[in-house]
Amino acid sequence: MSEQPRVEIYTKEECPYCEKAKDLFDSKGVEYETYNVTGDDDLLEEMVERADGRKTAPEVFVDGDLIGGWDETSALEETGELDEKLGLVTDGGESDAPTGHRDEGGAAAEAVEHRKLIIAGTGIAGLTAAIYAGRGDNDPLVIEGDEPGGQLTLTTDVANYPGFPEGISGPELVNNMKEQAKQFGAELENGIVDSVERVDSDSAATQTPSGSGDADSHLFRVELTNGDVYIADAIIAASGASARTLGIPGEEELMGYGLSTCATCDGAFFRDEDMLVVGGGDAAMEEATFLTKFADTVYIAHRREEFRAEQYWIDRVHEKVEEGEIEIMKNTELTEIHGSQEEGVDYVTLVENEQGHPTDRLDDPETNEFEFDVGAVFFAIGHTPNTDYLEGTGVTMDAEGYLRTQGGDGGGQTETDVPGIFGAGDVVDYHYQQAVTAAGMGSKAALDVDEYLEDLERADSTAETEAAAADD
Repeated sequence: MSEQPRVEIYTKEECPYCEKAKDLFDSKGVEYETYNVTGDDDLLEEMVERADGRKTAPEVFVDGDLIGGWDETSALEETGELDEKLGLVTDGGESDAPTGHRDEGGAAAEAVEHRKLIIAGTGIAGLTAAIYAGRGDNDPLVIEGDEPGGQLTLTTDVANYPGFPEGISGPELVNNMKEQAKQFGAELENGIVDSVERVDSDSAATQTPSGSGDADSHLFRVELTNGDVYIADAIIAASGASARTLGIPGEEELMGYGLSTCATCDGAFFRDEDMLVVGGGDAAMEEATFLTKFADTVYIAHRREEFRAEQYWIDRVHEKVEEGEIEIMKNTELTEIHGSQEEGVDYVTLVENEQGHPTDRLDDPETNEFEFDVGAVFFAIGHTPNTDYLEGTGVTMDAEGYLRTQGGDGGGQTETDVPGIFGAGDVVDYHYQQAVTAAGMGSKAALDVDEYLEDLERADSTAETEAAAADD
């Protein structure tokens, strides 16, 4: 391994993506320096200057070169370029980053390890499944995903998870669950599942673990984005969902320069600015409430008359409205963000129509288009399920990519229509999307997997007995 370069990470308090970045480098055994810019104007100014004007956290540098924030860093991790920049690649092109599945000769992509169960995702559903699967002696391998810890790591205050009367932060709850899963034998690996396909044991070219039998038609080849490959008897898809964006003019250029999908990450960088939150669900209400700690005024733009958020959050927001900290703009949509990477967000273009969904009524003379001055914009408009890697398996998804599972009464509720693939959490649930329901689905998935694996072992044992009898 070549000498490791100098890694620097600018962070701030209450920054889940900063923790994700540090966890990534920790998993690689790479040392790094951190600079906390919270409350330090000089450090903040230094970060912004070095990061070409970006006011987000984290910002990662390798040997003085800007890597970027969490999105850029994780993207490099997906392609393997991060290991190259860190000097973790040997002359033969193999990565020396710590992994749990190199063969004795050190091969990477060609080395295939057989696991009983692979769980994709480390959100509440995935970690609960890992806890139950570990206790069930099913040796779960949990792949962290591109957002380790899931959406809950972006929540500063989880007040409704049972057992915590004083509340608990999202990152703390997730970290506790990770430690609990490890105690029961789960193995966590940093990585992102790229594809899953069904294979037979011959094409898998793997060593079947003792006791698992020969499950020719029940194996899955799981490839990560870094080229690592596993064979699994069963898979739990608990890979969660990613924040949606609008695809409007100015969005791509200004993401990270005044536009963000994470208020807890970036809100403090725009202190005393007017801020716009786009959305009408729980996330939008929570983010707007959080931003009042920093903003001059927080504006909420929602395309309908009624909010979709639960009453608790609506009440919290209306308290802030009465205090003059939040203003609500109903039946209003954002159509363009104006500004520059040098100066950040300058103003936005909004449209409003009292009938709601004004972008569907742009030709209506009652639709009003106007410019509005804000210094930062935060999207909180829902999520898209992370299920692309399952497209080649034959599982059924709806038009938005949510997995279809069996549901109903009795066991097997989390089974997809492909035997051996199970779904839990936000990849399935487009309605409730609560931490506690995700945990419930995760436990169901692990129990369903346990029954599935036992059925496989019984079938294999019967087949071996019949084959032995035929030979006699």
